[in-house]
Amino acid sequence: MSSRIPGFYKLHPDERLRALEAFGVVTDDLSPWRSGLSLEAADLMVENVVSTFSLPCGVAVNFLIDGRERVVPMVVEEPSVVAAVSNVARLVRKDGGFRTSSDPSHMIGQVQLMAVRDPADTVARLQEALPRLREEARGVHPRLEERGGGLVSFEVRHVAYDEPGHVREDMVVLQFVLDVADAMGANMVNTLAERLAPTVAEVTGEQVGLRILSNLADRRLSRARVTVSPASLQTEDLDGMEVAERIAAAWRFAWADPYRAATHNKGVMNGIDAVAVATGNDWRAIESGAHAFAARDGHYRPLTRFELVDGKLEGSIEVPLQIGTVGGPIRVHPTVKANLGLLGVTGARELSGIVAAVGLAQNLGALKALATDGIQAGHMRMHARTVAATAGAEPHEVAAVTRELCRKHDFSVEHAAEVLRRLRAAG
Repeated sequence: MSSRIPGFYKLHPDERLRALEAFGVVTDDLSPWRSGLSLEAADLMVENVVSTFSLPCGVAVNFLIDGRERVVPMVVEEPSVVAAVSNVARLVRKDGGFRTSSDPSHMIGQVQLMAVRDPADTVARLQEALPRLREEARGVHPRLEERGGGLVSFEVRHVAYDEPGHVREDMVVLQFVLDVADAMGANMVNTLAERLAPTVAEVTGEQVGLRILSNLADRRLSRARVTVSPASLQTEDLDGMEVAERIAAAWRFAWADPYRAATHNKGVMNGIDAVAVATGNDWRAIESGAHAFAARDGHYRPLTRFELVDGKLEGSIEVPLQIGTVGGPIRVHPTVKANLGLLGVTGARELSGIVAAVGLAQNLGALKALATDGIQAGHMRMHARTVAATAGAEPHEVAAVTRELCRKHDFSVEHAAEVLRRLRAAG
């Protein structure tokens, strides 16, 4: 069936689940989406648990990714994010939707040697010891190796702390790449770093410092591309080609100015983080890696790219994604398990491509809004429901209050309270 579900946003939450059941991605057991995380399960996940804390779990519809229909779970508290990606997914379907690719799940680990006296000699000693270190790495993660993962390569690096006005410190780092298969991989990498550290100290005679993964996962990149016909971008007031040109111009602003790029990339991460949270992944690790990658040429740049090519708008994203489909909260959080089932992914690389596509969709939606009506118009229409509820509207009153707020373009709580008072007086 098609993920294009007209009027999905108008349905009651229970009706939405029934629509997803008809789509074939939700079973009769709705408890994971209704009951959520138990206090007992939460107590197994983190320390000092006293309660659970809920966030909205929405579903983005209309996605066509690599020729396959997808509905995508998103956990986010900010209005308009789920709507924006659903609208963009609908808009680009006629042009083939999103095309994605992802690198193997290669994560980087580091074993640091502190205050090295002779960096060149230490580097040489480590390079000579690499066969021994490779042998020691074999068997540290036997189940991972059975699944085709394991150690990929070593690199020895000389780095220096040389901040002006401070004493220079030379360091040598043994850096390794580990294929973590379908896991995020942090624990696997850290375990291997700890296992290698005593040998690193022995062969160099230097003091080992940190033994830990790097969250700059630049060997684990995911990409998504989309082509948009100008006709799809046309509005009541603007020709589609003009909208496309404005979107490309907005992207060039982000490339040129880090102040704009920071907000540009925040929009990208609105989409990426929401899917990461919904699937039990470490959105903080993803954020740190993405922003470090954005500054890889010494300037902070946009994670996406938009330009006009042969009369069409071409959009793309390349971003490091530390995404897993096994381990961590995935084992104990029922809604995470259900959301992964809803996606129907076969592994981490497939999920990473979907996450990249959602990040690109969210960014395109934001740029289109900025290039036409302005970001606040659509955002405040979505926010109006929250304002109505804050003013005291009951569920059956929210729609009427929201309509009046949008009609008057006044989204203050005071105005919502006055609208609610008049509505009840007339009713």
